[in-house]
Amino acid sequence: MKTHDLDANPETCLQVEEIREPLHWRSAIVNGRASRLTEQEDIARAMHLIKERNPTLSPAINRTWIDAQGRSEAIAIYRIHETEMSGRTTDGVSSKNP
Repeated sequence: MKTHDLDANPETCLQVEEIREPLHWRSAIVNGRASRLTEQEDIARAMHLIKERNPTLSPAINRTWIDAQGRSEAIAIYRIHETEMSGRTTDGVSSKNP
């Protein structure tokens, strides 16, 4: 459903958080337009970066799932062309760019 929704309306907002404990965290928010990677060279480069930065994702992104109705769950990778980025930390520091 996410890929269907992004293809229908590519305007998106992505938030990621790192929480070490309730009083020690940081977050980042990216607003922008998502575009699906379709060129094999771009997909391979993105997969390499994903695996390099977080090797624990490797088993998940190398699998293709088949659901109960026999539909394949293919991997789709998107690039976000940011229009705005911001971030916060527990010490009150935030950053924002236009």
